[in-house]
Formats: sequence, C-alpha cells, structure tokens
Amino acid sequence: MSDKTKNENAKESYTAKDITVLKGLEPVRKRPGMYIGSTGTEGLHHLVFEVTDNSLDEALGGYANFIEVKILKKNIIQVSDNGRGIPVDIHPETKKSALETIMTTLHSGGKFGGKGYKISGGLHGVGVSVVCALSKYMKATVKRGGFIYEQEYSKGVPKGLVKKVSKCSENETGTTILFQPDDEIFKEVNFDLQKIINHLRYQAFLVPKIRIRIVDEREEFPIIYNFYFEGGVLSLLKYLVDETEVLHEIPFYIKGQKDDISVEVAFQYAKEIETEEMAFANNIFNPEGGTHLTGFRTALTRTLNDFARKNGYLKEKDENLTGNDVREGIIAIISIMIKEPQFEGQTKTKLGNPEAKIAVEQIVSGGLENYLEKYPQDAKIIIENCLLAQRARKAANAAKTTILRKGILEGLSLPGKLADCSSRDPELSELFIVEGDSAGGSAKQGRDRRFQAILPLKGKILNVERARLDKMLSSDEIKSLIIALGTSIADDFNLEKLRYKKIILMADADSDGNHIKTLLLTLFYRYFRPIIEQGNLYIAKPPLYRIEAGKEIYYAWSDLERDEIYEKLKKQNIKNIDIQRYKGLGEMNPEQLWETTMNPEKRVLVKVSIADAQKADHTFDVLMGKEVLPRKKFIQSYAKKVINLDI
Repeated sequence: MSDKTKNENAKESYTAKDITVLKGLEPVRKRPGMYIGSTGTEGLHHLVFEVTDNSLDEALGGYANFIEVKILKKNIIQVSDNGRGIPVDIHPETKKSALETIMTTLHSGGKFGGKGYKISGGLHGVGVSVVCALSKYMKATVKRGGFIYEQEYSKGVPKGLVKKVSKCSENETGTTILFQPDDEIFKEVNFDLQKIINHLRYQAFLVPKIRIRIVDEREEFPIIYNFYFEGGVLSLLKYLVDETEVLHEIPFYIKGQKDDISVEVAFQYAKEIETEEMAFANNIFNPEGGTHLTGFRTALTRTLNDFARKNGYLKEKDENLTGNDVREGIIAIISIMIKEPQFEGQTKTKLGNPEAKIAVEQIVSGGLENYLEKYPQDAKIIIENCLLAQRARKAANAAKTTILRKGILEGLSLPGKLADCSSRDPELSELFIVEGDSAGGSAKQGRDRRFQAILPLKGKILNVERARLDKMLSSDEIKSLIIALGTSIADDFNLEKLRYKKIILMADADSDGNHIKTLLLTLFYRYFRPIIEQGNLYIAKPPLYRIEAGKEIYYAWSDLERDEIYEKLKKQNIKNIDIQRYKGLGEMNPEQLWETTMNPEKRVLVKVSIADAQKADHTFDVLMGKEVLPRKKFIQSYAKKVINLDI
C-alpha cells in the first residue's frame, strides 16, 4: 500500500468515533497551575505550545507540512496548520460536534484509544481544551470536506453551535485556532517573541521538512521568521555547536529502533567545560531529562570506559572514568519517539518510561562502539579529553579538601575578609558580598552586626566561564566565598549547610560594578545553582542620586525618580537643591549606606532567578569567550543602545 493511500485511509478513519472523552473542563479555571505549570510567563507561553503541539502531531503523522503562528495586536495568538482539520461530525458519546467536544472537554482527543495518531507529543489530551478554558475569547476554524466550519468560545464555554460558514476546495484542509488569554487568570499577558522562536525552531529541526512561520504583528512593521530544516537532529547539533570550537571533526550520530521505540542521537565534544544535553520525547523538550537521558549517559560512560581499557588508555590499576568525566564539554541531543510516553506533570519536564532507557542504552552502545572503531583519531581525542577531565576532577577534590579543612581549622573566621554576624541562625542571617575594600569598610561600619555579615572582594574574581574547578579553587577570593557560604562545592555541595538565608551582591552601579556582578552571577549559576533555585541570591540596588534640599535628604534609584523629586521640590518653591550622583558605594558614609542599601525596611533588593543567571552566563560567554565573531556581533548590536558609559 502506498503512503498516499495510507494517508487517504487515515483521513477517512479519523472521525468523531476516534475522540474519547474522560471528564469535564471546570477544574482548569479553578487550578490552572496543575495543567500549565503556573499563571506566570511560563504558563502563558505554555498555551501557545499546547496548540502548536497539536499541529506538530499532524505533521508527525505526515498530514501537515506547514504551521503558522501569529502574535496579533493585543497579544492575541493565531495558530494555523494544513493538516486534516479537526472532525466536526457528531460524537457518539457527547452527542455534540467532535470539534466542540475537543475544545471544551478535558482529556478528549484523537490520542486516547482512537486511531487518530500513532505517535504524538500531546498525549495528555488536555492541550487545546485547557487553552480554551483559560482564554477570554477563542475561535476555531476548520477546513474539511470542502467546507469551512467555525465555533467561538469564552472561558471554555461555547458561544454557539459549530457553524458551516462557507465552501472551500476539497483538497484544502487544516485548523486555525485563535485565542486571547484571560487576564483574570494571567497577571501579565505579553508574549515573548524570542521564547516562541526558540521553542518552534527546535520543532522545525526535529520534524522533518516542516515549514514553520512566525509572525509578530504587534508593531507597525511585522517581524517574520521562517524555519525549514532537512537534517533533523544533525542539523540541530550543528546549530547548537554553531561557532563553538570543537574537539573532533566528525560528530557521532545514530538512528535506530527497538520495540517500537525510535531513537535518534547525535553529539560532539567542544573545547568547553560545560555540558549541554537536550532530551526530547515525541519532539517535546524534557528540560529535566528522564529515562532516555539516563540511557544515553549509561551507554556513553560504559562504552568509553570499555574502549579506554581495551586500547590501553586506562591501565589495570586506574579507576574508571565517571559520568562527569565523559560528559565534560559534550553537546548532545537525544530524541525518541514512543507510543505512550509517561511524563512527570502536564508540562512534560521529565520522561518516566523505563523501556526508553533500555532502547536508548542499547542503540547508543552499539553505535558508539562502531564509531570509535571507525574513527580512531576522533576516538583518541575524545578519550584524552575525558582523561584530562578526570585529572582536573582529582585535583579539584584535593583542593576542595584543603579548603574545607582550612575552614574547619579557622572556624570560618577569615581575618581581613569575612566580618561575620553574631547570629548563628541562617534564617535570620544575611551575607553581603561587597565590591572593594572601601565599600567593604563602610558596609562593616554601617551594618547591623546582629544579623548582617560582610565579605569584601578585592577586585574582580576569576572568570569561571572557561575555568575548571581545580583552577577556580586556586583563587583566594573564591575560596573565601566557599568557606563563608558553608555549603562546600561541586559533588559535596549541601544547601542545608548554607549559613545565610540571603546572599546579597552589592556592587557599584557602573560598568565595573556590572562586570563584577556578572562574574558573580556566572559563578553562582555554574557552581551554586541550588542557592538561586531556592531564592537565596539577591542583588542590592544602591541609589544613583542623593538630593539635598535644605535639611531634607532624598534618594533616587533612577533618572526618572530623580526628575520627579526635583520637580516636586521646585513646585514647593524650594531653591537650594543639591543633586549628587553616586559613582560608587565608597562615596557613601556608613550611615548613608545603611539607610539606602542595607536597612531591610527601606532598601531595594532584586531576587535573582535562574533566567537572570542564564542570561548573565550567556552574555559572559559571548563577551569573554575565545570566539571573536559572536563578540563582534554583540558589540555591533548593542553599541548604539549604550547611553551612559563609565570610563
């Protein structure tokens, strides 16, 4: 039977009887976080991806090759595809149109027991119905069987029956979903174009020969992106590697199948120390990995150890390479297709199928053995890189042990460095990491010694972007910080031993200060990430201006705030107004520093999120990495936006 005949038969068999109903929609509006993760920006964008997942499932089945996502005025989203079109005939159980059933009933779709899809990402079946429930307005338009059908909804409730609005060509099929998120549910409805681009670019890589167009019509001139890739996972690997300097020329690639599980894996080692692994199940990105990622890691570690011993890189008395040793610098993509994926949570962050681990492990093991034998020069480079990582790990462990022993012997009191607080209760304690001895001195004098500790840093800390742990631990400033935090580092990191509930970065509001904050954010992101994830890391915002009017003192944290205070004082006919621009923390006396930046009742703190730290890490990678072209592009892009440059 030809592919065309199969598709025709599938079109005919995909009718209302293929739609299985489990239960209603009401819980979604009551507890939206259970279905989309949150009602913040992540949950808002999850609505878009739930709708595009359905279109991508049509493409995976071979029924669609084009998807368009439009961001319209007022942040209305429109997703169109040229798939088969949602069935509109009467559902045998609900006695309503299948379109209405899918749009307004939880756990309904062609992925529950019907023959609509063999492989799909949206197997929870709550996708489009959840979007309908959380939208103040939605319209579904279906082209099917030579006619165009429409139905409108508000907050999950149909505004009328499915209507046949006009005719179209018999060959013209597809579905368009237009929705406006409910601002009663979402605090802020503002779609991030880059977030949508990043997500759908990956889908364009993973779904063979799918054309994806993204159009942002919110501004005067539309912004349009088009994606089309034929190389699949290998194309994605090339994109991820981009201009990074690689260790070996030929990337590893394997595609295979075991027990109805399709596995596709590609990786290449870069001259970096960071690991980048992306795991997908049915083209859904799993940021927390899962069993397929575990299978890959197991196969990689075992196969490389076997090869290293067989070829004399590891002697009989040598210890095995660890998982961290073999993954240092790797850029890897693990993509599987599985009939019934078991995800943890509706947002599909982690795959749980045990059979996926076995399939990936077996296919990668066999493929990697062949690769290492076929490309001995690349194999040698990879093994030597792993051995280098092993030596660095051992050196780092020795340095770490020394640091911890020093900390214990000195009772965590660092002469000339840490001015600790008297409280020993972490819940009540704060640590200020302060730029420079001058500001550190003011902070020590101005603080509340009962609960505020001060750790001044001398100059800029080591750039950890390209430094292994052993080199990083040779830095006196970083060693002082590790001992002050009390958590240890790397494999021995223990968040429960954190000595302060708030870690506050306090630096000047100039280019040097921003540089130091970026270095520190990169350090925390790479080596103390749980501190960020638990919400313990903050950035202090010292005022930019001191405004003196007679006996009154005012502080302003921005140019706008300065102007507002000035205008207010002028209206009160106050003539002697003196405005001082703070160039650094050292210009403040201890009382001013306490009053503006350290006093819990008046200060401004910004809690650091993982997204903030990732952005700092990426920016630092661009600006401080070895590659010249990305740095040149960054400077060209942002040079014109610099208004105040401190020299």
